[in-house]
Amino acid sequence: MLAINTTDTVREGSIFGQITTMDHEQLVICHDEATGLKALIGIHNTVLGPALGGTRMWPYATEEEAIKDVLRLSRGMTFKNSLAGLHLGGGKAVIIGDPRLKSEAFLRRFGRFVESLGGRYVTAEDVNMKTSDMEYMALETRHVTGLPKSKGGAGDPSPVTAFGVYMGMKAAAKKAFGSDSLQGKKIGVQGVGQVGKYLINYLVKEGAEILITDIFEDKLKEVAAATGATVVDSNLLYDMPMDIYAPCALGATINDQTIDRLTCKVIAGGANNQLENEAKHGKILMEKGIIYAPDFLINAGGVINVGAEYYGEYQEETVFAQTEKIYDTCLSILNASEQQNIPAQQAAIEAAKARIEAIGRLKLPF
Repeated sequence: MLAINTTDTVREGSIFGQITTMDHEQLVICHDEATGLKALIGIHNTVLGPALGGTRMWPYATEEEAIKDVLRLSRGMTFKNSLAGLHLGGGKAVIIGDPRLKSEAFLRRFGRFVESLGGRYVTAEDVNMKTSDMEYMALETRHVTGLPKSKGGAGDPSPVTAFGVYMGMKAAAKKAFGSDSLQGKKIGVQGVGQVGKYLINYLVKEGAEILITDIFEDKLKEVAAATGATVVDSNLLYDMPMDIYAPCALGATINDQTIDRLTCKVIAGGANNQLENEAKHGKILMEKGIIYAPDFLINAGGVINVGAEYYGEYQEETVFAQTEKIYDTCLSILNASEQQNIPAQQAAIEAAKARIEAIGRLKLPF
């Protein structure tokens, strides 16, 4: 278990240097030779409550890549949970490896690592993890949510996540086009996984024209057949004329190579960490006149869902009503961005930090 005093002098780029720069409380390294488990748990901030954030499994090319991802993701969860008004801090976990190698023993061992943190971190599903995986973890830890309905949980949070993204997209459209109607808008959706599919259903009902791309051909064919969406080559999507770009796969798709190719007026999607460099690329988007709906703001529906489950307060109607408020929050952040002449990402982070600092004056971290 690694922790750091932020007053220490550390080398920039080192693990401790990254933790210090991003204001993390803790980075936990989990290793089990018997099962082959290699995982990282990032706990960013627990002022508002235990750090809740999902676990993803990915075949990272290097350990450095995994560390960078877990630190960025856990920091984003702090801001996400704060803006959503939840009594939860920010954390995230990544498991390094091929998702096909998961087993009961593997997942239960990770559950024990989560349990060893005594409730400082609460896990849930994320990329390449399913509700059934949470069942195995739950055999070893109380600090897990996102369980299937058959086990008393709330089930798949993807529909709620997609609804929040939809609300945020409509708010951004209101800011960019003067109306939140998406009828006739050409929208490019990158990634047609669970969140992407549910989002597309909302967009189709509004009469939007949908372009889709994904690395999995079978998913593309399935969604195209069900919705009438047009399949576009992944490398060409950025060059396509469109009103709204909706990244719904992995992060950092808004970067030095793509940003000048985009012709859209709005970026609003479900992926985490969409800006490769949040300060640099957030400013460029503002200068280009592109309305950016901060990802951690509008994709909060999933954590609203699992948070309600964790605290034993789950009611579907209440969860969707709380997620609908993302529309007003997003519009407020976009207005603040315009009034203060700062990128929307910065405006959202400042709003999230303001709540944390206010509560932090009253109590110590979890």
